[in-house]
Amino acid sequence: MARADRRTDGPGPAAGHREGGRGRSRRRHRDRPRRPLRTVLAVGLSLAVLVGAGVGWAFLRLNGNIDTFGADGLSDHRPSSAALGQNVLVIGSDSRSGENSSLGGGEGDVGRSDTAFLLHVYADGEHAVAVSIPRDTLVEIPACKLPDGTWTEPRDQAMFNAAFSVGDTPGGNPACTQNTVEKLTGLRVDHTVVVDFQGFAALTEAVGGVRICLPDDVYQRDLDPNRPTRGERVFRKGVQEVQGQAALDYVRLRYGVGDGSDIGRIKRQQAFVGALMKKVREDGLTPTRLLPLADAATRSLTVDPGLGSADRLISFAMSLKDVELDDIRFVTVPWRYEGARVAVVQPEADALWAALRADEPLDDPSGDQKKKGGGKAEPAEVDGTGIQVSVRNGTTVTGLAARAADALTAHGFTVTGTATDLDQGRTATVVHHGPGDREAAATAARLFPGAELAASPDPGIRVTVGQEYADAPEDDEAAEPSDAGRGSRSAADDICSDLSYG
Repeated sequence: MARADRRTDGPGPAAGHREGGRGRSRRRHRDRPRRPLRTVLAVGLSLAVLVGAGVGWAFLRLNGNIDTFGADGLSDHRPSSAALGQNVLVIGSDSRSGENSSLGGGEGDVGRSDTAFLLHVYADGEHAVAVSIPRDTLVEIPACKLPDGTWTEPRDQAMFNAAFSVGDTPGGNPACTQNTVEKLTGLRVDHTVVVDFQGFAALTEAVGGVRICLPDDVYQRDLDPNRPTRGERVFRKGVQEVQGQAALDYVRLRYGVGDGSDIGRIKRQQAFVGALMKKVREDGLTPTRLLPLADAATRSLTVDPGLGSADRLISFAMSLKDVELDDIRFVTVPWRYEGARVAVVQPEADALWAALRADEPLDDPSGDQKKKGGGKAEPAEVDGTGIQVSVRNGTTVTGLAARAADALTAHGFTVTGTATDLDQGRTATVVHHGPGDREAAATAARLFPGAELAASPDPGIRVTVGQEYADAPEDDEAAEPSDAGRGSRSAADDICSDLSYG
């Protein structure tokens, strides 16, 4: 792992409380805070830049920029592959080596991360949702691989950002964070991207600045609460453009706005990513500007082996080209304060993960409940003509296999038979498929929100319905978008709206 060899804020007080630590009390630059930059903010621009980078002359240079991390630390007990859409985990690395220290970095040699979001790109290729996970969220960190090859014991009620630091290595532990996210969400992560902020200042300068909005003037002490005086004004109230060091200072900003919480900072960072994407799309990219932007973008990324080349990374970026700004939504996992930490709120969080597993839409705050992807939200689009399926009831609920068979038949599938499964304690619905039948099985899975695909050596397709299907509402009720995304914003929203918590 490259470029992650300096210490940043470790696990500390939760949102709403001042962060402390030895690094705070021994600042070498009183006017320059060492709070971690939420480096994930570079992702919006990085992806937008890469969308236009699909030209052969750039590949060689870009390939030389891309770092990868080993996937040998991923759990052996992962969720099944997603039948619809794709999930990309984006981790902000707070590494402060090299050029980063000159932009306000600190000391230390342990890779840390205080920011992460899970990006779900819907199967229609026209919608996406980014779910932020607060750093202080109390979660279960499953067994993770250490540098010596041994594995840790699972930890319950641990802070989410502690997963990245497992092993105390300069590069952090993205595999451990991925294991933790898969455990929390039940979603299989298709790719993981670690974003360093080394090129962040250069990226914001290359686009000529990014528009931000502040409710009040911001002074030096708002950036560094350890200052004895208020200091000079750093940002004026209202709309303005920032780039370079000023952009870094803005995304670090926590105190002096709202309640000074990390939750509020997440809101402003989500707005910043949206503004960044908007600026790139509005300006367009000429070949002259393209290479420097793509060069800086790829140098800020460390990715899993599946994205470890320019053509693979660009192919992924190209999958986002049809996603309009108002169809890119940002949400935060449902949460509440629990003492000095953040707890996940249920059943709202589980409803969010279930909607994404089913590729179903979240609520649209504008009131226009349009389709956000595949899944049961618009079953009329599922055409099973020519596909043969058998159905089994994996529960003790009488008539469930017949209900599933009727739904399949209504959409053109040929049901070859129904039966009771030997295992009647199933929770999730599983669609087994033989060699060469995965695509047809994925079509059938669209009628069963949350269904998992499973390969089988036996030919044909078999749907085994579980308790989740028994508990699901009928089709007319299920067509409504999930309200799990309430409080979301889109990349096209007014940059001055909903900028802080408290």
